Amino acid sequence: MLKFDRQGLIPAVIQDDITAEVLMVAFMNEEALRFTRETGFTHFFSRSRNMIWRKGEQSGHVQEVRDIFVNCEENSLLIRVVQHSDAACHEGYRSCYYRRLLPDDTYETVAERIFDPEVVYGHSDTTQEPRGRPQGSPLHTTPLPPLQRYGGTSSTVSQIGVALEEKLRQLYGVYLYLRDHDLSEESNTSRLLQEHSQSYLVSRLGDELQEMVDVQSGEHVHIDQQSDTILEGSQVGYWLMLLAAVKKIRYDDFRPHEAVLEGYYEQYDSGWSVEQRQNCLSLLASNEPAMIVQGLQLGFALIGWTCAEAGVSPLDPAEFDLAQMRRKGLTGQ
Repeated sequence: MLKFDRQGLIPAVIQDDITAEVLMVAFMNEEALRFTRETGFTHFFSRSRNMIWRKGEQSGHVQEVRDIFVNCEENSLLIRVVQHSDAACHEGYRSCYYRRLLPDDTYETVAERIFDPEVVYGHSDTTQEPRGRPQGSPLHTTPLPPLQRYGGTSSTVSQIGVALEEKLRQLYGVYLYLRDHDLSEESNTSRLLQEHSQSYLVSRLGDELQEMVDVQSGEHVHIDQQSDTILEGSQVGYWLMLLAAVKKIRYDDFRPHEAVLEGYYEQYDSGWSVEQRQNCLSLLASNEPAMIVQGLQLGFALIGWTCAEAGVSPLDPAEFDLAQMRRKGLTGQ
């Protein structure tokens, strides 16, 4: 049995699952721990505000849980996570431990700031990451175009298609570069591309596809339907792009922008999404290039379908991914 203190709290050390870097330390009560285990994303208890909060609920810098460990005295936790968007600290650094204590009791900053807290949170003198449900999630990167799912004019659809193709071609170019240049020590994506593990990539894609579909039914919730659709859509696109790169599929052979728009504008129901998810995974598990292309197109069509269901622009998941690439210095502004 875990030993919570007199206030009903237990400290949790948050560690990067790949690098083993300590990202932060926070407290959980029983409910926050339960939410963490049920959702797969870290939740903590704020002592100053007496409330539970989900890490990244305003910034979008969520932590996806990989493992939870208990110490020998059962009075603390070690949680290994995948840190999305690179920064765990509300001050804009990768880790909360970005300063070194010097012999004269002063601090030396030893890390590079990744984001500006004033831009993300709306103020610069932060003492904690803002808590509670965000107003206007930063995941909404592109305004919804002036069209409905089935009523867009041909010119509007064409404009969106051009913009989407530009973004997806740019993204795919980054993945091809990381495949052809071994940057494994600096980039987990490059490491995955060097390993060429088709079965692992398909497995991870299956998890993300299920979460993306579950967002639309309300079974998978982080923030709200729109924000969660953009986040999960970007994750599905990530694994699809990795599979395409590993199998050396040319962009013009699977043309993901066209598949996204087909899924966005066609009148598919929820039963279609459940069926096509499995078809997508089965096709991508093949070694036949033609079948892999069909699987990729189905996966991107599912992204388009979920965007339409949630009422967000089909451009948003790709724009969200590009924003991450810009922060990592992998693509231009």
